Amino acid sequence: MKRILPIISTISIITLSCGSSAQDSVSKPISHDIWNELVKKHVTDGGEVDYNGIIQDSIRFNAYLDLLSSNHPNEANWTRDERLAYWINAYNAYTVKLILDHYPVKSIKDIKRGIPFVNSVWDIKFIEIEGNTYDLNNIEHRILRKEFYEPRIHFAINCASVSCPKLRNEAFTADQIESQLKSQTTSFLSDPVKNQLTADHIKISKLFSWFKGDFTNNGSLIDFLNEHGPVQIDRSAKIDYLDYDWNLNE
Repeated sequence: MKRILPIISTISIITLSCGSSAQDSVSKPISHDIWNELVKKHVTDGGEVDYNGIIQDSIRFNAYLDLLSSNHPNEANWTRDERLAYWINAYNAYTVKLILDHYPVKSIKDIKRGIPFVNSVWDIKFIEIEGNTYDLNNIEHRILRKEFYEPRIHFAINCASVSCPKLRNEAFTADQIESQLKSQTTSFLSDPVKNQLTADHIKISKLFSWFKGDFTNNGSLIDFLNEHGPVQIDRSAKIDYLDYDWNLNE
């Protein structure tokens, strides 16, 4: 036992000292003014992104990424809405960074690393936040979907593609998050390129197939669409899914 205990203690110390958690962070909520400035300048009302313009503004863009990477949200100092706004903005900003790191590129899906057909662009671990390393899937699935139980996040985060809900040309903020999520959802459901809704036949985005469980926690998919969409849909309506256009949103 005298020989084993020091080894166990050493392992414990190493384990505890590797990386940090959200609970370890003492950060306070940050301002998203820089991101707000950038997207207002370089993203149209329709969600088209001027990636070359952001490249020209790389000093400001990198300053915002530095702000994100130095301030990990925590429950002690951040409200739920402050954390939610942070992670939505972080997902969108780091998606833009991923595109810029490989620009010009026709589609985000052309960016590959790891094992073909196993690892996707969303599995690339390039996001460093206070000693924690993330990929975009971590932020979407382990944080936004798992911690917030808010289906409308699917219309707020942007995957840099034509068929995605548009990149909002203003930053998400805690004091406006509810109205912003509502606006994003209404805009997406009302866009005839991405969703075509009538009373008896709907042609909808594949987002509603991929993440159906998120939209049916409190009822059916039709119930969700009727609550947030521009028309009332019959429960017996035919449902089809539109092809997804992965071309870059520029």
